[in-house]
Amino acid sequence: MWFKRTREGILTSTAEKKETPEGLWYKCPSCKEIIPAEDHARDLWVCHNCGCHERIGSEAYFSILFDDGKCKRFNENLSSADPLEFVDTKPYPHRLDQAQISTGLKDAIQTAYGKIDGQDAVVACMDFKFIGGSMGTVVGEKISRAIDHCLRNKKPLIIISKSGGARMMEGALSLMQMAKTSAKLSLLSKAGLPYISLLTDPTTGGVTASYAMLGDINMAEPNALIGFAGPRVVKETIKAELPPGFQRSEFLLEKGFLDLIVPRASLKMNISQLLTFLSGPELDKSKRS
Repeated sequence: MWFKRTREGILTSTAEKKETPEGLWYKCPSCKEIIPAEDHARDLWVCHNCGCHERIGSEAYFSILFDDGKCKRFNENLSSADPLEFVDTKPYPHRLDQAQISTGLKDAIQTAYGKIDGQDAVVACMDFKFIGGSMGTVVGEKISRAIDHCLRNKKPLIIISKSGGARMMEGALSLMQMAKTSAKLSLLSKAGLPYISLLTDPTTGGVTASYAMLGDINMAEPNALIGFAGPRVVKETIKAELPPGFQRSEFLLEKGFLDLIVPRASLKMNISQLLTFLSGPELDKSKRS
């Protein structure tokens, strides 16, 4: 307990001082602007002052993209095993349990289907808060099953990537998901079904080296970190200074690695337009029948 002296010389307690409840305000990590958390959420977690896009999870993206936020999640209960009996600072099963409890998720990706401006679509969205959005066997399997659903029902696929790369605790099994998802996407392409890849901050490692860059359209949010190795590793490897904005989405767009950059507020509209353009008359006909 602390005391303060008034002008009259009386000591008063600060125990009754009203504390501001946590979560009422948001401080932008980029421009340091402080805004009400409600306003920030209303702006889709984008700073109104500098346009900084805060990292958000799959639930938020589902609410943004699907009509009225309504969708059907599937393959929700898939969870990783521990075939390598991996231990670093803690056993892998303990790390999984902690991540599942703290996030309420089974793994680093959720898959769902619903309507985007009245058009059927399947969305697979990664969650960075689950062990850094790392790609393990469950991530690969859920993307594979999402593609199977698209093939059976003639639906387009959207994958939203947000990942630190392959999950080291699953070793080569994690790396195999790069080939698995890439092969599955080739089946989607042969069937003439659209695949839109949205890269968000950060998208790195094996995810960038596989499905994240294989879209019919590769799009990104502003100023997203996108690359294979991190900037520090690249700098130390090539022994040279990196250009300004290196590995940010604007830099990749300039170099031809991305097709477009879309602010979050325009995301649904742009994806809807792309689905209409990419679907073509054949897919439209199958949806009407």
